[in-house]
Amino acid sequence: MDLGQLSFKQLPPSKEKITDPKEIAKVYTRWRWRMFIGMYLGYMVFYFTRKNIAPALPLFGEKLALDIVQLGILSTVFYIVYGIGKFVSGLLADRSNIRTFMAFGLLCASIIHLFYGYLTSLYALVFFWGLNGAFQSMGFPPVAKALVHWFCPNERATKWALWSSSHTAGTFGIGILIAWILSMYSKGLLDWRAIFYIPGAIGVVTSLVMLVMLRDRPVSMGLPPIDKYKNVSYPVEKTKEDVSHWKILKKYVFTNPYLWALCFSYIFVYLIRFGTLDWATKFMYDVKGISAVKVALFWSLMPLGGIAGGIVAGYLADKVWGGRCAPCNVLYLILLIFSIWGFYVYAGPDNYFATGFYLLAIGFFVDGPQVLVGGVQVSRITVKEAVATACGLSGWFGYIGAAFSGVGLAYITKVYGWGGMYGACMISCVIAGGLMAIAWNKEKEDHYNHKKKHAKCCS
Repeated sequence: MDLGQLSFKQLPPSKEKITDPKEIAKVYTRWRWRMFIGMYLGYMVFYFTRKNIAPALPLFGEKLALDIVQLGILSTVFYIVYGIGKFVSGLLADRSNIRTFMAFGLLCASIIHLFYGYLTSLYALVFFWGLNGAFQSMGFPPVAKALVHWFCPNERATKWALWSSSHTAGTFGIGILIAWILSMYSKGLLDWRAIFYIPGAIGVVTSLVMLVMLRDRPVSMGLPPIDKYKNVSYPVEKTKEDVSHWKILKKYVFTNPYLWALCFSYIFVYLIRFGTLDWATKFMYDVKGISAVKVALFWSLMPLGGIAGGIVAGYLADKVWGGRCAPCNVLYLILLIFSIWGFYVYAGPDNYFATGFYLLAIGFFVDGPQVLVGGVQVSRITVKEAVATACGLSGWFGYIGAAFSGVGLAYITKVYGWGGMYGACMISCVIAGGLMAIAWNKEKEDHYNHKKKHAKCCS
C-alpha cells in the first residue's frame, strides 16, 4: 500500500508521465477496471450501513416503542444531514484524494453501527443516525469525480449507470441479509441488534479493502488525462480565463440555470424514491397484513428492479438518445406513476405476484431518473473540475426531498392515509418530469455542438 497517498486533505502529486503508448494502454485498462470495481464494492457497502434500518423498521419501532412520526424524524434528520454533507463533501472532494476520502467515510459510518443497536434514548438515536448521515455523504462525490476523470463523455452514461447499480445492489443485498437476520432472530439464534453490528463489521473490513483498491486521478498514476488518451472533448470545457476554483464554481455551478432546474427536479425524484422504498415495509405489514420476514424479502425486490432499471436507462441514454438524459427520464416517470398506483391498489397477501411485480416496476422506473439526473446529466452540463461540487449540490437538493419523505410523508399518511402518501408520490412524478424537460433542448444543443467539435478534432 502506498502510504504516501493516504491523506485526503489534498490531491496527491502527479507522477512522472508514462510515455510508452502500449504501457499507457495497459496501465489505463488495468486501473479503470480496478477503480470501477473498488468504487462499486465500496458504495454497495455504504448502503449496507444506510438502508439496513428500512427492512427492519417494524421490528426496530416495536423494540424501542417508536411510533410512525418518531421513525419519520429519524429518517428526516438523516436525510437533512446527508444532503448538506453531500454538498460539503462535493466541495471538498474536488480538491481531495478520491481513495482516502471515500474509505474514511465508510469506516466512520461503520463504527457507529457497531454500537447503534444498544442505544435506547430517542435523542441518542437521532444524533448518531444523523452523524451516520454525515459520514455517508462522503461516498458519492469522490465517485462522481473519479467517473469523470477515468471515463470519457461518450461512455459515461453507460458506465455511470453500471456503477450506480451498486446502490441498488447494496440495498438488495442488505434486504436479503436483514431477512436472514430476522429469521435467525425469530429462532432465537441472533440478537435483533445484529441488524446494525453485522453490517457495521462488513463496512469496517470493506473500508480497508478500498484503501488497497482505489487511487486518485489518472495523472497521479503517471497517465495522461482521459480526454487526451481517448482523443475526445468534453461537452462543457472551461475557458482560459477561468483560472481560480471559485471562478469555475461560480460560472459552471452556481449561475448555471439548467443545473438549478435539475436540482429542483431531484427534490421530487428523491421524495418518490425514498417515499416508496422506506415506507413500503410499514404499508405491507400494517395495512396489507404481510408477515415481517416476507415484507423484508418483498422490499428487496425494489432495489433488484432498480439495478436493471438504472443500467437500461444508461444504455438508452447513450445508444438511443446520444447521451441525452431528459427523454429517458420523462418516459420512466410516466411509467412510474402507473407502477405506484398498481402497488397501492393490488398489493396484498392474496396477490403476491402483483405485490412483487409492482415493487419490481417501482424500483426499475425510479432508478432511471435517480441515476441519470444527479450524476450523468449534471456531469454533462458542467466542467470536469467542478463535477463533484455540481453532483454534491444536486444531491443536497435530492435529500431535501428525502427529508420530506420521512416526517413529511409520515404526517401526510397520518392525516390523509396511505392513499395520500402514494398520491403525493405520483404528483411528484409529474412535477419532476416538467422540471427535467427544461434541459431537453439544452441537451440537444450541447450534443450537436459536441459532435461538431469531436468531428473537427478528429478530422
